[in-house]
Amino acid sequence: MALLTVKNLKKNYDGSPVIRGIDFSINKGTCVALLGPNGAGKTTTLRMLSGLIRSNGGSISFDGLDDQTDIRYHIGYLPQHPVFHSWMSGKEFLVYVARLANLDKKTAAARADELLARVGIADAKNKRIGKYSGGMKQRLGIAQAMIHQPKLLMLDEPVSALDPIGRREVLNLMEELKQETTLLFSTHILNDAEEVSDELLMMHYGEIVE
Repeated sequence: MALLTVKNLKKNYDGSPVIRGIDFSINKGTCVALLGPNGAGKTTTLRMLSGLIRSNGGSISFDGLDDQTDIRYHIGYLPQHPVFHSWMSGKEFLVYVARLANLDKKTAAARADELLARVGIADAKNKRIGKYSGGMKQRLGIAQAMIHQPKLLMLDEPVSALDPIGRREVLNLMEELKQETTLLFSTHILNDAEEVSDELLMMHYGEIVE
């Protein structure tokens, strides 16, 4: 059953088409890779799905939600270049974003501990984020995207800026996460897409070509 359905989605910048009327659906419990070269429109597509920017046409629908429902409550999103408060500890940051997501203090603290363990950085929960490695920051970013238990987790180029060790850590984590949630991630690396995804959506010049 489709969790997310996109129909004829379009985006223009200064009158020039960037996303040219794409159609796709994502089934519940699957891991889907949005694959394509830099400039293909992957990030723009994810930003429209996350509600960060508006489309110029088409529709985005979630299973069980009407058109008036704010789908952002049901989406977790990790941008390609996440930004953290480096002076905070990992746990402080997760509690902070949990409170922004309207979780009460007790629930926020418990959820932060649960996710820090889930992504494998519980030992560093009281360490300042400024001291984290790149792989640890990506793991923390995934945890913040999951803090409100979204139906769909979206990751924009989650391993592109990491060294080989950090890359392997995050890919292994994604393998685990796809067993418990629906996952959509963008990448320009075919091997990464083939390794962890159930389905590929290949983008080129703002179109789904395969």
